[in-house]
Amino acid sequence: MIGAGYVGLVTGGCLAGIGHEVVCTDNDAAKIETLKGGGLPIYEPGLEQVIAKARAEGRLSFSTNPEDAVSAGDAIFICVGTPPLPNGDADLSAIDHVARLIASEARSPKLVIEKSTVPARTGQELKRALSVYGRKSSITFRVASNPEFLREGTAVEDFLHPDRVVVGVEDEVAERQLHEIYQPVLERKFDCPIHSGGCPDGPAPAWVKTTINSAELIKHASNSFLALKISYINMVADLAERLGADIQEVAQAMGLDPRIGRSFLNAGLGFGGFCLPKDLQAFVFLAERSGVDFSLLKEVEKINRKRLRHVVEKLRHALWVIKGKQIAVLGLAFKANTDDVRFAPAIDLIHELTSEGAKIRAYDPQAMEKAQALLPQVAMAPSAYDAAKDAEALIIATEWKEFRQLDWARLRDAMTRPLIVDARNLLSSREIKALGFEYYSMGRPD
Repeated sequence: MIGAGYVGLVTGGCLAGIGHEVVCTDNDAAKIETLKGGGLPIYEPGLEQVIAKARAEGRLSFSTNPEDAVSAGDAIFICVGTPPLPNGDADLSAIDHVARLIASEARSPKLVIEKSTVPARTGQELKRALSVYGRKSSITFRVASNPEFLREGTAVEDFLHPDRVVVGVEDEVAERQLHEIYQPVLERKFDCPIHSGGCPDGPAPAWVKTTINSAELIKHASNSFLALKISYINMVADLAERLGADIQEVAQAMGLDPRIGRSFLNAGLGFGGFCLPKDLQAFVFLAERSGVDFSLLKEVEKINRKRLRHVVEKLRHALWVIKGKQIAVLGLAFKANTDDVRFAPAIDLIHELTSEGAKIRAYDPQAMEKAQALLPQVAMAPSAYDAAKDAEALIIATEWKEFRQLDWARLRDAMTRPLIVDARNLLSSREIKALGFEYYSMGRPD
């Protein structure tokens, strides 16, 4: 397993957890030392237990020496980052570096598997790179694509209980090897760390065999469609506000149609995180380079950028003047159950507010340490109640379950002005107004 970032940790930990022997490596020595010491460089529910158990049973190890991973594995998963370049394309330099490493260090045949999200035809370039860099040896390399569909916050469960496993292969040997790797998941023959009382009944995961090019396209197409759903429901939410309709009622009825489905129809601050924004940009770039006009996705991105301004305008409408006002922000991670603040809407929102002279005090259950590096000017509060002290407005920017369960009467009494802008539609409008709050939400009658 090369790349001990988010995907690499979940993939490596879960593969070890279902009986395989896994060596993980990364060029970030500090990250590897944290893992060797029993810590985790990320927050992901359930992952700490999975990794600890696999290490205790001797199936999972971490090394700063990438040659260890190359020599140890019959199958090598590439889980490195593919960040966006200024033009929107994916930066594949890390994958090229790994290809050179594998080709030069391998002493036996290897199945090299793309796990990173990459543009279509990356697999073909990877094959070429392995051939070029390994031309002085007689080692055989097979290449496959195995896109991940993990959601941060539920990644361990998503890995162990997927709805489908997609493998892009070019020969039966590669497919057979990947099927053997995933067999415990496909047949549900493993000790599940998530469901101690037994896993819920449900259909077995679909085994989807495709070409490498199709597998790569599936990942980008899936994430771009999810982004489209979010931007679509946000536009409907804006219309609902003007017509006096309730977007949650609209989305609920829409979602009952099996052709549409309810997931990703939650109006709010828009999408963020490291996957949807960069994958959307990379997909648009790929389409344009291929001569396909994907202006539809450009509009999706444009709508998403406008969500921040929409929330700021709601706040301005309520406060009249933002400059100099003390504002509490609850939530910094891009979504609940993670400490990931990459491309987090809450971070951009705070930058917008501070540029207008607002004084921000923020709280998040997991993400404050990482957010502080991006927001050195912002005070981080030890609790939601401390964040709300003397505030003239409170913004809910991330949908943490614990925010719903706060003592809102206590928060009201701590605030100078009991005003809430619920950018995630987390609270009940009726209940919160009954407590004496001014309350504004997204796509619901205020």
